[in-house]
Amino acid sequence: MRILSYIFILFLLISSFACGTQKITTGESQQGKQEQSAGEVVLSEDKKIEFEYLFIEGLKQKMLGNNDAAVQYFNGCIDINPNSAASLHELAKIYISKGEIVSAKLLLEKAIQFEPGNKWYKLLLARIYQNNNEYTKASQIYTELLENAPGNVDYLYRKAVLMASSDKPTEAIEAYNDLERVMGYSEQIALARQNLYLQMGQEKKAFAEVQTLIDTYPDVPEYYGVMADMYKETGKMEKALEYYNKVLEMDPSNGFVHFSLASFYLQNTNVEEGYKHARKGFSNPDVELETKIQLYLMLVNAPEDIRIEDEKLETLINLIVETHPADARSYSIYADYLMQNDRKPEARDYMLKALKVNPDNYPVWEQLVMLDSEMQDFDEMAEHSKEAMKLFPSQPLIYVLNAVANIQLENYEEALSTLENGQLYVADNKRMEAQFELYRAEAYYNLDNKEKAFSSFEKVIDIDPENFMAMNNYAYYLSVLGVELEKAEKLSSMVIQVNPKNATYLDTHAWVLFQKGEYRLAKFYMDTAMENGGDESVEVVEHYGDIYYKLNEVENALKYWKQSLEMGNESPVLKRKIEEKKYIEGEE
Repeated sequence: MRILSYIFILFLLISSFACGTQKITTGESQQGKQEQSAGEVVLSEDKKIEFEYLFIEGLKQKMLGNNDAAVQYFNGCIDINPNSAASLHELAKIYISKGEIVSAKLLLEKAIQFEPGNKWYKLLLARIYQNNNEYTKASQIYTELLENAPGNVDYLYRKAVLMASSDKPTEAIEAYNDLERVMGYSEQIALARQNLYLQMGQEKKAFAEVQTLIDTYPDVPEYYGVMADMYKETGKMEKALEYYNKVLEMDPSNGFVHFSLASFYLQNTNVEEGYKHARKGFSNPDVELETKIQLYLMLVNAPEDIRIEDEKLETLINLIVETHPADARSYSIYADYLMQNDRKPEARDYMLKALKVNPDNYPVWEQLVMLDSEMQDFDEMAEHSKEAMKLFPSQPLIYVLNAVANIQLENYEEALSTLENGQLYVADNKRMEAQFELYRAEAYYNLDNKEKAFSSFEKVIDIDPENFMAMNNYAYYLSVLGVELEKAEKLSSMVIQVNPKNATYLDTHAWVLFQKGEYRLAKFYMDTAMENGGDESVEVVEHYGDIYYKLNEVENALKYWKQSLEMGNESPVLKRKIEEKKYIEGEE
């Protein structure tokens, strides 16, 4: 077998490495024993053979991907020779692959105790330390490695980076200096030192580093830009502008300098110049989208004195779309802008464009369906949520939104089917479970299955005692049927105590009182509802007329019934009320 043959050859190559410091006792002299180091383990011939067998089997199982079996074999090696650095190293690599980093770290630290000169063990441990943000420990390892390889560029560079990450800028600069002595002068080293000097508050040295870069590479415009940024950050605006203009002179097509200049002029409240450069930067397709987004967000959140007009802001967004048409974020940014300006139909168009480019963006789908709901376009809401369910079948909220759309479209059976299909993904999310039950209740009620509807409402309130929509709707349906009015009043009272200015909830409470014959008190709550936006609801206005009728104020009753009709209320019962000039019972 090919794999086994390979492993046999591998065994011949590594057997002495695997056994580490093992000694065979047969025929060993006393003098030989005295020469053993303190960490050596003396093995008999049989134990040595057993060890080698286990080690090779461990390697084989590891190569075959059977990590659990490999761990058992390497543990067997350690039982025979606790000081086997090679076995500890192999175990550490397996634990790294399993994500058990703490165990891997302990194993490697122990392996290095037994073989302190093994650079591979140290490099792997340094990587673990670095990933674990233990930068000082990682840099110490590179210091040790450099003792045996003082000119190793990789070690010098990593040590410098780790020293900087350890918040030891002086030591980091020394490390970069050591690296420079080996590599020679370079941009990367100079810029790294410049940043470290700035961290230390040594501005003169930071400026000197950049000046050396400019002197060494006078034809590279980016270094003049770095100098300009430093002057701007230290408040030396005239010098900053001088260097920014130098960049433009050297490279007129440099889009990035326009962003720097836009920021510069805005910071100095010169909005017109800031916008001019922003527009040039946004129109440059070579500038990354992230840079444009960053400046756009700065402009959106800018203080009043440096804020640009909406028309100009929209021009910049259009430039983003024009220069990055293949990036869905361009359309999402435009959609957000349009939403903030209450241009919902246009916002929806751009959300759809974003999804055409990247249909796998769930948050945009959710935002789209929510927007459909706000626009009360329930046909589109049903269609879009259906598409989202196919793409993201494990997202429970999208099932709820589809059910809401179908309830609004009077597709009650389909709503129940959707909720049933999505129930699997609710898991232990209690609030989501309450939403599922709430819309089951609505669907059942409209299918005239009052028993199941009220059972679902009870479940919602049991799961989420602060679900005021469920409590309100439950109370309203009870009042419409004229049953359990005391319970309905109790539920409705709890709702308006927490939501004293919600017109819908106030209307429900008034209607419960109406059904109980408490018309004067019902009018009190309905007055409050009308003052808080209820006068825009055809249902609330009709109820207001009903209450006036019961208070024997027929003219006022007719006034509000007619107002409800003019607002678009097409209820046949309402038309009869107006024609017959009297209140007529009928399910609302």
